[in-house]
Amino acid sequence: MAETGFVDIQISAPVDTFAQARGEKKARQFEVYGHSFLARKPA
Repeated sequence: MAETGFVDIQISAPVDTFAQARGEKKARQFEVYGHSFLARKPA
């Protein structure tokens, strides 16, 4: 993100986005988690 001009980059803690989903078992095998990204691009 920084390479494309964004600053003040923040990344959230991992979130279990597959809880109770059909693919939950496979997601656990591959340690799949979601993350939120927050940044701003100066004008």
